Amino acid sequence: MAESTSFPGTVEWSGENPGISLKQDPNGPFTAMASFFRVILSPHGRGHALVLAQAPGQASAENVVLTDNEPLARWLVANYLSHFAAWRGLPCLPALRYVKADRFSPSGDPTSSYSETVRGGDLTVALTWSGLGKPFCFAHPPENSATGAHWMPSLFIGCDQASITVNGKVLPGQPVPRLVAGQPISTAMLAFAETWVRP
Repeated sequence: MAESTSFPGTVEWSGENPGISLKQDPNGPFTAMASFFRVILSPHGRGHALVLAQAPGQASAENVVLTDNEPLARWLVANYLSHFAAWRGLPCLPALRYVKADRFSPSGDPTSSYSETVRGGDLTVALTWSGLGKPFCFAHPPENSATGAHWMPSLFIGCDQASITVNGKVLPGQPVPRLVAGQPISTAMLAFAETWVRP
């Protein structure tokens, strides 16, 4: 019988982290970005956080974090999101505004079209993924992970189209192609069953 695959170390958090990063020019910078966290286990308990950058290249009040657990959200931004390749070094990160959110609503079917809607303060934000591909599961070694320091066994689903809608206004831009674990997806994907383990 084959031995089980294990990931020795400390489980730091587990949950979901789908995201959408859009460009108006495929060769230019990202013009709108969203990273959504639904965490079921962490040092700061359970919670949700939507990091929304309507102006990633600026320290703007339009860049917010909608959350029902601010200590968790700040920890995720400082220790994880700020290390992700698309987000690393962006001017929006130090100036993020944290807003209390009161509703997080998933809907749809991850085999075809899926959405997350978040309401907080004077904002209603809808993230939508469509043209979803075949799910695949992978685990990069720590040196190749998004932080460069964790095992991250995950289930990803790529998509052809995605949108970020803020108070009824669809932000401009489209996801662009990329590869993850040898799979052709885009800069918008569903990421379920993520577990971050520090060796």
